[in-house]
Amino acid sequence: MWREQLGWTAVRILLPWLLGLGVIMVYADSAGLGAVPAVAAALGLLVLIAAIALGAERWLAGAAREAAAALGPDQISNGPRRLSPAARALWPAVLRLDRDWRDHAGRSEVQLAAAEAAIAAIPDPLILIDRNRRIVRANAAWTDLIGSVVEPRDLASALRNPVVLAAADAVLAGEDVRTVEFAVSVPVARLLQAHLAPIEGPSLDGAAAVITLHDITALKRADEMRADFVANAGHELKTPLSTLLGFIETLRGPARDDAAARERFLGIMHEQAGRMARLVDDLLSLSRIELNEHIAPTEHVALKQVLDNVAAALELRAGARGIDIELELPDELPQVQGDRDELAQVFQNLLDNAVKYARRDSTVTVTAGAADGTAPAMLWVAVADQSDGIPSDHLPRLTERFYRVDNARSRELGGTGLGLAVVKHILNRHRGRLDIASTLGRGSIFTVWLRAAE
Repeated sequence: MWREQLGWTAVRILLPWLLGLGVIMVYADSAGLGAVPAVAAALGLLVLIAAIALGAERWLAGAAREAAAALGPDQISNGPRRLSPAARALWPAVLRLDRDWRDHAGRSEVQLAAAEAAIAAIPDPLILIDRNRRIVRANAAWTDLIGSVVEPRDLASALRNPVVLAAADAVLAGEDVRTVEFAVSVPVARLLQAHLAPIEGPSLDGAAAVITLHDITALKRADEMRADFVANAGHELKTPLSTLLGFIETLRGPARDDAAARERFLGIMHEQAGRMARLVDDLLSLSRIELNEHIAPTEHVALKQVLDNVAAALELRAGARGIDIELELPDELPQVQGDRDELAQVFQNLLDNAVKYARRDSTVTVTAGAADGTAPAMLWVAVADQSDGIPSDHLPRLTERFYRVDNARSRELGGTGLGLAVVKHILNRHRGRLDIASTLGRGSIFTVWLRAAE
């Protein structure tokens, strides 16, 4: 080994020295340099080359020892024979470093692909912006909500909302997480919430912040509906309560000894108390249904029997207005999947409305049947009345809580404004639906769709 190393050292020294010696000899001949200076220059060049070569050999040997100590034993063989022993000793370390670098680059590519896949799979719209507030990456959800993004371009070209732009500038300037709300009108009006957060450390495409959007339109509408519901419920209860309190004060004061007034006032108080009782019952029923709306009932219900019972219960009230309730049901009506009491409540509300709003001495007709070609199999029940009809612009809102086409007439007839809302939520729980059709001057048809029992 030492002989081989000595030979390589001699070659490294002699080859460059001989080249340098040739240069010195040519120069000495052309410049008339004496023999002594030429020999001195040759010896000096030899010493310099030897020092450089020996130093390089020592550095290579030391680097090989340090690499072997740092990287540990390796199965990589020594380098090609054309290399010096010191270079061959360093060869495994060089190959090991190259292999480790390739492995690291491969893992980085996998992590980058995973990060891009994760961004693409996030259901909320998301973009990454750089220090210059340019969009450098956007996921598919962002494209669906806001539109396609040609990257990179300024955030203002995609979101022209000053609140969002100001929040982005603040986060890029070093501020912590910001959350802002803003509205968009294209393609439809929506209320969005933007969450902006800085990105620390290395990131995709030099991204400095991430922006995610959340569509909170439904939440805001739910809050508004809840507030409207509380206000409407309070108003509906306040009116009969005020009436009761007024009559009670009258009976305790000026009408204390007036038997005729007392009898008339007690009748009105009884009517208003009944109205409040119906309202409270509907509110409790609606609350109970909404609580279990996500749980579909699994019982099998014979719909024909339910309809017979409901029609019989309303027969006296209908007769008082000269209205006939006709059931035109097939002999073999399949069972439905549902809750018997809740389905009875659905048809009670629909038939009660039909009796209340139908013209005197008319007919309310109930028909039913199995739908063709539906999956899952469905049944339909239609309640048709002969009434003045409902204007078409009111039809989409009939199932809203406390919505009335004619407030005065509804209250006069004892309606609470919650009957069709209860129907809608019961059908939501049963995974069914309610269709409403009406023709002015002829009447209305309320059609209930329910799943047939398996």
